[in-house]
Amino acid sequence: MLVSRPIIVAGLIAMSVTAANAYEFGFPGSPTKPGVTIGVPAAAPPVGFYAFDQYFDYTAKSAGAPGGNPHAQVDYLSHGFVWSPGWTFLGAQYSGVLIAHYGYANIGAPANVIASGFHDPYLSNSLSWKLGDSGFFVKAALGIYMPIGTMHGPAGLGDNGNPWWTFQPNIAISYLKDGWNLTANIFDEINTANSYTKYRTGDIFHVELTAVKSIGKWKIGPVGYYVGQITNDRSSAYYNYDVQSNRYDVWAAGGLIGYDFGPVAVDVWAVQEVSARTTGGTPGAAGANSVFKGLNVMAQFNYKLWSPGDDAPKPKYSGFYK
Repeated sequence: MLVSRPIIVAGLIAMSVTAANAYEFGFPGSPTKPGVTIGVPAAAPPVGFYAFDQYFDYTAKSAGAPGGNPHAQVDYLSHGFVWSPGWTFLGAQYSGVLIAHYGYANIGAPANVIASGFHDPYLSNSLSWKLGDSGFFVKAALGIYMPIGTMHGPAGLGDNGNPWWTFQPNIAISYLKDGWNLTANIFDEINTANSYTKYRTGDIFHVELTAVKSIGKWKIGPVGYYVGQITNDRSSAYYNYDVQSNRYDVWAAGGLIGYDFGPVAVDVWAVQEVSARTTGGTPGAAGANSVFKGLNVMAQFNYKLWSPGDDAPKPKYSGFYK
C-alpha cells in the first residue's frame, strides 16, 4: 500500500495460501496471505476513490509431510477499491475496502494438486483516529470473507474458494512522521464451520510489521510477519473426527522498496519464512502436521481514481486562439 498516500486496507488483500499446509485437508491454513498488509499504515486515505493491484509469488518446500516433501508454487492477483467519503464517527475517519482475487496453485508430488480460480471476495470497514500532532494513528476495522469463490469437490476445497465465512477484526498502530512509516497491523481470523463437512478451523492470528523510511520519491526498510493458530480445530464425522493440525507458528523477515511515479506508486517486498512449525494433528491423518516454509515476493500498484479536486472547474485556454 501507499505510504506517501496512505490507502488503508484493513487487513487487505486476502489470498489463499499460507506458510502452513494445515487443518482441514485442502485448506491452506488462512484465507489471508501473510504479508499482504505490509506497508499499510493506520492513517485513513484522503477523501476520494482509489484502486490497487497486488501480485504475489510464493515458492516453498514442505517439511514433515508424510510420504515426501512436496514443493509449492502459488501466484495470485488481487484488485481492490478503497472508498474514503470523508465521514467521521467518534472522531475517526471512515473508509471501506472491497477486494477480488484470482490465483493459481501447484503442489508437487506426492500431493500433486493444481488449483485455479477465484478466491472469496473481501469486504472491510474501518475507522482511523489521528492522535493530535504526535504522528501516531490508530485504526480499528472489521473485514469479512464471503464464501462465493470458486469451489468444487466433496469437501468444497478442491479450488481457491472456502465454503465458510471468515470474520477478521483488525487493529493497526502507526507512527507517520518525518518520512517514517512504523506500523504494526494486527488481526484475527474467526472461521465458521465448513458448510460441506462441518469441520471448523481455529482462529488464525496475524502480526505484520513495517519500518520504512521515505527519501524523496523512494522508500525502503525492513518488514516481517508472524502468523499462527491460537485456538484448536473442531473436526466432524466427515473426517471421523480426525484433526489435521491444531496449532502452527510461522515467522518471516525481509525488506521493502518503493517508488512514487506520480499517477502510480509501486511497492515491492520480499519476505523469507525463517521458522515454521505445526503440532496437534491426529496421527495418520492426511497431511497431518506438514509445514510449508518459503519465500514471498509481492508487488503492489496504487493509484487514485477520483478526489474532490478533480471536479474543480478547469481554467479556460488563454493562448492565441480564443
